[in-house]
Amino acid sequence: MESLFSGAETVGAASDAAARAARIAVPARHGHFDELRGCSSCDASRERLAPQWEQFFNTLGLPGLAQLDDAAQTVDQQIRENGITYNVYADPNGPSRPWSLDLLPWVVSAKEWAGLESGLAQRAELLERILHDLYGEQRLLHDNLLPAAITVGHPAYVRPMRWVVPAGGVFLHIAAFDLARGPDGTWRVVSERTQAPSGLGYALENRVTINKLFPSAFRQMKVQHLASTYRALLDSLLVHCPRGTAGKVVLLTPGPYNETYFEQAYLARYLGIPLVEGGDLTVRDQRVFLKTLHGLEQVDAILRRLDDDYCDPLELRSDSALGVPGLMQAVRAGHVLLANSLGSGFLESAAIQGFLPAVCRELMGQELELTSLPTWWCGEDAALEDALPKLGQLVVKSTWGKRFTARIGAHSTEDEIAALEARIRANPADYTLQEFLPLSQLPTWSDGRIVPRAAMLRAFVIRDANGGWKVLPGGLVRTAHSDQLVVSMQSGGSSADAWVLTDGAVDEFSLLPGRMRPEQIAGRRRVVSSRSAENLFWLGRYTERAEHGVRLARQVLTALATDDEPPRAVLDVLTQLSRYFGLVNWESPSIGNSRAEFERVLTGRLGDPDAIGSIANNLASLERSAGHIRDRLAPDHWRLIVAARTDLDRRLAPGRLSGGSIAYAQRVLSELADDLSAITGAQADRMTRDDGWRLLSAGRQIERLSSLATSMLTVLESGAGNYSAGLELLIGLFDSIITYRSIYQRSVELPAVTDLLVLDRSNPRSLAYVYSRLIRDISRLPGGGQGNAFSVPDPDAWQLAALCRTDAAGVPRALTALARALCSVSRVLSDELSRRYFSLADGWVRPVMS
Repeated sequence: MESLFSGAETVGAASDAAARAARIAVPARHGHFDELRGCSSCDASRERLAPQWEQFFNTLGLPGLAQLDDAAQTVDQQIRENGITYNVYADPNGPSRPWSLDLLPWVVSAKEWAGLESGLAQRAELLERILHDLYGEQRLLHDNLLPAAITVGHPAYVRPMRWVVPAGGVFLHIAAFDLARGPDGTWRVVSERTQAPSGLGYALENRVTINKLFPSAFRQMKVQHLASTYRALLDSLLVHCPRGTAGKVVLLTPGPYNETYFEQAYLARYLGIPLVEGGDLTVRDQRVFLKTLHGLEQVDAILRRLDDDYCDPLELRSDSALGVPGLMQAVRAGHVLLANSLGSGFLESAAIQGFLPAVCRELMGQELELTSLPTWWCGEDAALEDALPKLGQLVVKSTWGKRFTARIGAHSTEDEIAALEARIRANPADYTLQEFLPLSQLPTWSDGRIVPRAAMLRAFVIRDANGGWKVLPGGLVRTAHSDQLVVSMQSGGSSADAWVLTDGAVDEFSLLPGRMRPEQIAGRRRVVSSRSAENLFWLGRYTERAEHGVRLARQVLTALATDDEPPRAVLDVLTQLSRYFGLVNWESPSIGNSRAEFERVLTGRLGDPDAIGSIANNLASLERSAGHIRDRLAPDHWRLIVAARTDLDRRLAPGRLSGGSIAYAQRVLSELADDLSAITGAQADRMTRDDGWRLLSAGRQIERLSSLATSMLTVLESGAGNYSAGLELLIGLFDSIITYRSIYQRSVELPAVTDLLVLDRSNPRSLAYVYSRLIRDISRLPGGGQGNAFSVPDPDAWQLAALCRTDAAGVPRALTALARALCSVSRVLSDELSRRYFSLADGWVRPVMS
């Protein structure tokens, strides 16, 4: 196979780029449709490409071809920088892996798409009518057009929805169809997704990424834009919801551990709607409300990414912690729109595919334009006997959802097929057989060559505001890993953009904000849900906790490494603080009793994410809190958080700290301190000063007040404050060494230390500053000025002379009492914020009309 740069031609030579692409393209496997060449089992010497691909490569030209390797690297870089991920639960290296995106889009001609578009819209309408019938009169059952076992008898049929008319009279607002092209070039429907179809966010992110790399080709080839379809979805939800266009729409996510959480956050941000979890919502008087810092706000439409079973633990799956108790009743009352409505999951079963042609003729008076793969539900005797003799050429699927992984007969031995046949005959209704389709192979770019990969297209159909259907001109392309013939993202597959060409004008609509009138701007505020508020609060706390842990660990390591051993009282207080803040466990020996063992435990726990209170554990908690609010964080902010955690994992990987190297641990902590400073900077300078940010700031100040007051109390009560080394330790923990030296320029003394670390309000780490800042942040929260009665004197009343007065043991009792009181008030304030803003305790919550 010719490489891109072989031959006598130079990059700038005037030659046919499409012909060059054909020469460097590996042909598709025998028996598979070659998307690049537009034929099946093409001759490898064929240099003629399909017209749309010929146009694509000729638009790029030879210079563009020469830059494809660089462009592929840019794709990978953008994915890493934007934090695009996909959770793979079986991955031993961790569930979250970077999203995979191929460089070359799947280019579909305008003529070919017109046929697909019509067939997809017809399919969506057919499924909508089936749902209306089966949750209503059930004529399809009475006329024996659909078996009861795989419809109303299917576990995904939601019986409480019988005779319920969904808000707006619509069951399906989004339908997704997995399409594949067979060896004969015909498109087939492989499967349907009707509960909570995934992929709309990834399709959008893929388009944004690839469009930046080929802007000229995108424009010249007249690729259809996607934005108007997303706008149609939002408009449709508003038009069909109970309060119309004045309604509130949210996107309900299972949470950050769901495999497609990134795209859910991305889609919510793009549509401009809140991303919520089940705990953010509550049902009162058969209406759904969003719990916010300002009280309860009614929700009118829920774009859900939660499967039916998990939506309401009261009436569906009782062990679900993801849903909203009482949601079913709100749906029955017609007070909230669900997209999609509950109860469509049985349509995803492969078993129903074989019955759709007859149902289409009955309900629509039409032949099905876009056919499914030949399918046999084994619950019918005739179908069972017809299909079993050819089991070796079929795919075995579960009738009842994902109860087992699909088995491909062609990939099984004779003994395996015999065992499979026996299992099918024992419980035939549990199995559905489907024809195995050799997938068409899409050109992908790999190391200077065009390599074919098996591919499928997930197409999306949207119910529009006028009651019709709008097909997204594109979709989510999924490609197989390496030379595999089955497409699976969970098994290492990749994705691609889909370019649909048009012969007419390109729709230039954009969802980017346009001009706004003053009356639209006035009074607008970003909704902060209680869950988001809580995670922002803990993001602030864990950031501060990690920073304090790093400072303390560096102080301890310095003491362990010095030849000039500190006084025993200082070593003992370092042990106490290390235990209290989780650097070592409570059972570890003290520094004074076994320095070597203490060092071993300390360095061993630095990178242990399972050790409660360890630096790695705090970073993991920080990332977890941030992960719940991805829609509120700038990509740079999120990237800094992930990088801090992954870099620490890499630096402290097993074997890197062999021998307990203090010097190496110090370098690691120094680098981590830089990472945390960048995260702190992003929080301070890159976030809007709304109520969510105030809670983040309050979380930081509460954690800072608690850790600094605890450190001061421990040092002073232990007697370590009687030594200059003990006071220097305090100054270091308060991150005020340079400030102290620049102001006092003398030996360390208690009055000077107290002045700087307690009273100096120009020092952002003094107790007076931290406490005052905390009270100010809380007072600016909704209702923050109500009921704030704290048993701590005003910092203006703190007197240096009184605070520095010591007893016979040299302990400044007034100062230790103040530190103890501040430790207590930090706990009280944390509990009060939780009660008011996260739990929304009765007596404070009030409805807010929107």
